[in-house]
Amino acid sequence: MSDIPTLPLPTFPATVELRTPRTLLRDWRDSDLDPWIEMNADPEVRRHFPKVNTREDSLGEAVRIRANLARQGWGMWALEIPGVDPFAGFVGLNVPTFAAPWQPAVEVGWRLARTAWQQGFATEAAAVALQFAFEKLALQQVIAISIATNIPSHKVMARLGMSRDATADFVHPSLSTDGQHFLHRISREAWQLSQGLHDDRGHRSPSDFDTRR
Repeated sequence: MSDIPTLPLPTFPATVELRTPRTLLRDWRDSDLDPWIEMNADPEVRRHFPKVNTREDSLGEAVRIRANLARQGWGMWALEIPGVDPFAGFVGLNVPTFAAPWQPAVEVGWRLARTAWQQGFATEAAAVALQFAFEKLALQQVIAISIATNIPSHKVMARLGMSRDATADFVHPSLSTDGQHFLHRISREAWQLSQGLHDDRGHRSPSDFDTRR
């Protein structure tokens, strides 16, 4: 990892919370772990991954996510749907740790429990994560990566204003040669131009969202 180029990224003394009209991105709690383990054992949630997670796999991933949040103050936040679901997965920002021609970069990503699918939550929460990336981290671009067959994620990326860069297709180093991934991008300038837009469900644009510490 030492030879992978990095970006100078700000950190915060405590985990930042981000709010939208329907979602809360927050620090993880111990009470999130059981639903996290359950969702990662769901073959539908893991459809575009090599396998479902064991309990140990999921706990290890949660440890890494929580450590990043503690160190940076931002990362893959726990997704809460207040009044509906105390833990619905994660949405947030991540620094890829493998070598690729498009490095250095910060990616926006999400993984939701099936009960939170097809309700606009991923788009709404990822939009405020993008707002944080451009306004608080001062990034010049944000990427999103997903396996080529993950059409639902590609649709979310499009609703966020991201565009696929077909010249940047790659095989993820943790997968075999059939694991082709697409890379989507959005520049700071394109994001700023998109601020008057609404998502596909008519919810407010990121510029209306309340970003709080």
